[in-house]
Amino acid sequence: MTPADVRGRLVDLIGSGRLDLADPGAGRTGERWMALFALARTEDVSVARLAEAHVDAVAILHEAGLEPYPDAIYGVWASVGPHDAAFTANRSISGSKRFCSGLGIVDRALIDVIDGDRRTLMDVDVDTGGGATIAFTSGWGTAALAATSTGDVTFDDHRGDADRAVGPPGWYLDRIGFWHGAVGPAACWAGGAAGLVDLAVPGDDPHRLARHGALLAERALLEAVLVRSGERMDGDAGGSTAADALATRYLVHESCSRILDQFARAFGPRQLIEPCCAQRYADTQMYIRQFHADHDLVALARSDARR
Repeated sequence: MTPADVRGRLVDLIGSGRLDLADPGAGRTGERWMALFALARTEDVSVARLAEAHVDAVAILHEAGLEPYPDAIYGVWASVGPHDAAFTANRSISGSKRFCSGLGIVDRALIDVIDGDRRTLMDVDVDTGGGATIAFTSGWGTAALAATSTGDVTFDDHRGDADRAVGPPGWYLDRIGFWHGAVGPAACWAGGAAGLVDLAVPGDDPHRLARHGALLAERALLEAVLVRSGERMDGDAGGSTAADALATRYLVHESCSRILDQFARAFGPRQLIEPCCAQRYADTQMYIRQFHADHDLVALARSDARR
């Protein structure tokens, strides 16, 4: 798919209501995770990657008591890097954001902006139709998730609705919904891997059949983990959401990694060179790199120690 194809598919999904998901933590979180799982399982993984960011942005806006702009496709650009985006004296935005997905695809983005000694989340118009105040540099050196149009964005005195704050300074990272949002990508990692299992063609070879059985078991495990995660988040009254989110991300990452390994072991290069299969394999392998590895495991151990 091209970025234009991805945008067209997102427009269709929003128009169909398929991305009108229940906000997390409100009693139907398991349904939300399974909807994202199903989306990544059946759609192109690049579409699912940006659809998840859109529904996360909508949930963040709702948590702040705001509504998204009608018919707008949203992204979330909150990675922190050098020369990070900051407010200027006239409250326009200058500086850069790293790893922004969807430039030229999304209409608006929730952007984490330096605001004095704190950070404020802003709902910003990033439509590049005018083009003069936003520059995009892509260092993406792989075909994996290339259709998400991901790279570094530089703002130069950008005024696109820069007065639309989403919560007070510091709110974005301090809210409980931050941890709800952390599971959304994991649901899509799981769906990307499950879609790979769906493509498996074991035939009658007993060794491939055995590997296929392992793949089916991993897919069932992913579904169970996501459903259980939703139940725990909906019932959380003791501040365990962070630990649950970190544990879920780890479990999903490990299961997806096993699926990628088992799939390659079972089918070798023949099935992996088929275009649809090759793209899904590469996209999923790249997507699960959003897991923060040992950093998340240290955070999980520390959060458990505080319970």
